Amino acid sequence: MLTILGISGNALFGQLLIGLINGSFYAILSLGLAIIFGLLNIINFTHGAQYMMGAFLAWMLLNYLGLGYWWALLLAPIIVGIFGIILERLLISRLYHLDHLYGLLLTFGISLIVQGLFRNEYGVSGLPYAMPQELAGGQKLPFMYLPNYRGWVIAVSIVVCLATWLVIEKTKLGAYLRAATENPTLVQAFGINVPLLLTTTYGFGVALAAFAGVLAAPLYSVNPNMGADLIIVVFAVVVIGGMGSILGSILTGFALGLLEGLTKVFYPEASSTVIFVVMIIVLLVKPAGLFGRSV
Repeated sequence: MLTILGISGNALFGQLLIGLINGSFYAILSLGLAIIFGLLNIINFTHGAQYMMGAFLAWMLLNYLGLGYWWALLLAPIIVGIFGIILERLLISRLYHLDHLYGLLLTFGISLIVQGLFRNEYGVSGLPYAMPQELAGGQKLPFMYLPNYRGWVIAVSIVVCLATWLVIEKTKLGAYLRAATENPTLVQAFGINVPLLLTTTYGFGVALAAFAGVLAAPLYSVNPNMGADLIIVVFAVVVIGGMGSILGSILTGFALGLLEGLTKVFYPEASSTVIFVVMIIVLLVKPAGLFGRSV
């Protein structure tokens, strides 16, 4: 059996797999945050609650309507995205020209309200959500056993992240989005509906959070606190990658997930703090983040 520094290969690769799974969620969630901040200049603290809403919607669709995982993967992001669009139109759009602190306080308050409503209705013990039968079982690899569902989560996360980056950085729509944040008056003069563009952008960022929530539902218990437990780590990932950097959020999310997995192998006591230690070091060396641009 392969042994590295006294650690069995199975244990090492098993923890790396867990780290890559965590990194997948860090990447998708931080990507949504980076889109909303980079294009709308809003620090969306509601992101964790919207991630939780995606998981709960998957559970509701299954238990109330009999719609399984694949329908939830399609419908939950759309429903939560519409919720985000309504939220943006009614409240968040009024804060675009104010200091970031106002958006942070508003979205933090909304997240507390949403979590409180779900906690009051469903409690905090957690609700089980079965993984789809099509992804049951696993593959025996030479160095580890890979459950099919975990492999699916990693693969679909990479595809979604790269597709989103390509749309924003390499298409005309992405160019319109970036231009609208730099000079909305000029862009509107060319006949582009800037408010609609910004609203759609916020809705898409929220939908990414809900999509991650559906992916997480079969792996973790569905409970109102699942977003609150994760959002602080995701904000740290965004800061390390560079606030508003799309590619930085993706790469940093996966990399820090792997680092967290390695830390659990060699120094488990530091696994819950290693990301924040990295954040401190990065802010000392490069305050704008690894991929961020200094203002």
